[in-house]
Amino acid sequence: MSRRSHRVTVNLDTRGLTDIPERELNAILRGADDIIGTGGRSLLTRILRGSASKPVLENGLDESPSYGYFRELSNDDTLARIDWTILNGYLHIDYSHRLPFLVFTEKGWEIAREIRANELLEGIAVAISEGPPYRMEHLKDRDREMIFLLLDKIEATGDPAFVPPLRAWQKIDYKKVQIRIRQVTRELERIDVG
Repeated sequence: MSRRSHRVTVNLDTRGLTDIPERELNAILRGADDIIGTGGRSLLTRILRGSASKPVLENGLDESPSYGYFRELSNDDTLARIDWTILNGYLHIDYSHRLPFLVFTEKGWEIAREIRANELLEGIAVAISEGPPYRMEHLKDRDREMIFLLLDKIEATGDPAFVPPLRAWQKIDYKKVQIRIRQVTRELERIDVG
């Protein structure tokens, strides 16, 4: 005889919130990005509140830029903001067997992708200031849309200082990304000569 497992019920409650500031939405989406497809509302609350719980620390979630963002709020007030993002179409709840986890909606991923691309751009700028060798392995096997957005942002800087890290990156990534890196490199070199 098989045992039937029931999905864990999720009750969303915004506690009367009708809107949240953009910076709070961005913090929630950035925090969620680290647990998309693997964690739920409770884990995201722990990240945003700056919890030192075992699941947060063991998974390196205390390294998230959103870690502790809502430190001054209660768990319930933080959860209300997370629920607001779900009810307003930025995050969605999906299930793995009976347990709920968070996933981005298209609208939420559009914002999170922009946030992550900006973080990566800043990281490359820091690497340039520190000098070679340029370690670019962390950019391989990332979401392709986000990587192309990052490359667009690098190109938009018009700064030829990005060429050496781009060359290092081109050596390790896949063909389609290499092609776009080559285009951006040529454009930045053209700007440098012009």
